[in-house]
Amino acid sequence: MLPSASLMVNLGFAAVTATVVILWLLGVWRWARPSLGVVVVGTLAWLGLFAALALSGILQRFDARPPPIAGVMLSVLLMGITLGRSKILDAIPTAALVLFNGFRLPLELFMHAAAREGTMPSEMSFSGYNFDIVSGASAILIGLALWRGAPVWLAKVWAVLGLALLLIVVAVALAATPTVHAFGPVPHLNTFIAYVPFVYLPTVSVLAALASHIALLRRLF
Repeated sequence: MLPSASLMVNLGFAAVTATVVILWLLGVWRWARPSLGVVVVGTLAWLGLFAALALSGILQRFDARPPPIAGVMLSVLLMGITLGRSKILDAIPTAALVLFNGFRLPLELFMHAAAREGTMPSEMSFSGYNFDIVSGASAILIGLALWRGAPVWLAKVWAVLGLALLLIVVAVALAATPTVHAFGPVPHLNTFIAYVPFVYLPTVSVLAALASHIALLRRLF
């Protein structure tokens, strides 16, 4: 656990992670039930792997070349592509996939709180270069509209905009790592993702957003 992080921020990130995982499993149970057993085992293994890496201190070795956190990012990318092209996400309705991304709204609020207390670089929050809160808020509105029969072009606009905003914040997060340190020294360094529960920001929240966007873009275009 990161010593500088407050209890509220720790619990907030943990709550968002739990929400994403629960919604993911509920979605599989509702629309891709034959795959539920494999998905549950795979999800628990994924969560356990990154918790173990973070708790062991391996991910905090930013002086290594390449730093272990780079392997985390690569894993997220590969898993995001794999899930985004899977039959599991193909079975979930467009409205549900969009609405699912509403988790990005509370996530951004907790990220802002983390930035204010110095746990996270301010550049990674909406007080800096992260405008992904727009994706979360609009996902709720557009997802509900799609559920009620709104035209599909709304989903297309949201999918493109949301992916663009996601890629921006990922780029900012990478630029803020100690390897690049584009924004300067502490408190502008992104080291908090090497600790539990913040390791689940890329490995659960970013992964979920990326996979859902890939699935939507494949379906809509």
